[in-house]
Amino acid sequence: MGMNLFQSWQIAIPQLVPAVGLSVAFALCAWGLRAVTASAALTGVFLSVIVCLAAGPAALFPILIVFLLTWVTTRIGHRRKERLGTAERSHGRGPLQILANVGVTAICAAPLIFVGHGRNILLAGASAALAEAAGDTVSSELGQAFAGTPRLITSWRRVTPGQDGGISFIGTLFSLFAIAIVCVACEWSNLLVSRFYWTVFAAAFFGTIVDSLLGATLERPDRLGNNAVNFSSTAFSAILAITLLFIQRWH
Repeated sequence: MGMNLFQSWQIAIPQLVPAVGLSVAFALCAWGLRAVTASAALTGVFLSVIVCLAAGPAALFPILIVFLLTWVTTRIGHRRKERLGTAERSHGRGPLQILANVGVTAICAAPLIFVGHGRNILLAGASAALAEAAGDTVSSELGQAFAGTPRLITSWRRVTPGQDGGISFIGTLFSLFAIAIVCVACEWSNLLVSRFYWTVFAAAFFGTIVDSLLGATLERPDRLGNNAVNFSSTAFSAILAITLLFIQRWH
C-alpha cells in the first residue's frame, strides 16, 4: 500500500505545475468572459487541479468542453429569452454552481491521486457526472428558448418554459447531443475507455431524468435548491455508471 502511494505521488507531482497552470489560465478566461464570478473561478481551479492530478492534464479538455457548451447555450438561451421578455439578469455562475456541476467529477477522480485501483471505472463515473452536467444545462437553456411549451415530467401537464421539472422533446434532443459530445471528449482525453462509452452515455442521460424528477418533486415546492438538485443528479449518474461497470466486471 505504501509503495502504491509513493508511486502515485511520483506520477502526480510532476503533473502539478501543468495542472495548476492550465487550470488557472482556464479560470482566468472564464472570469474574463464574465461567465463565472471570481470565487467560482477559484473553485473551478481547485476542482480542475484535483481532476488533472488524478488523470493527467488532458483531463482538463472535457471540462473545457462542458464550459463551452454551457456558456454558448446560456448566451443563446439568454438572447432568445430577452426577445421573449423572460430573461433574468446574470452575474456569472457562482462557486456553488461550479461545485454542483464539477464536484462529483473531482470526488470520483480524487482517490486516483493516491491509488491506481479501479482507475477506469472511477474515471467513467467522473465522465458520467461531467456529461450529465452538460446535458442538463444545454437541455434547460435551449429547451426553454426553442421548444415551445414543455410538460411536467411527473404529470405530463403543460407548464410555462423554465418551470422546474418541465421537459420537452427538443430539449431532450439537445441533452443527448451534449452528452455525446462530452463523452467523446472524455474518451479523447483518456478519461473514458472506449468500451465504457455507451454505459456512461446512458448513465448521464438517466441522470438528466433524475434532475427533472427532483425538480418537479422537490425543487418546485422549495424543498431543495437548484444546486443541490444538480449535485444530486451528477452524483446519481456517477454512481449508476460505476455500479453498472462493476456488475459487468464481475460477470
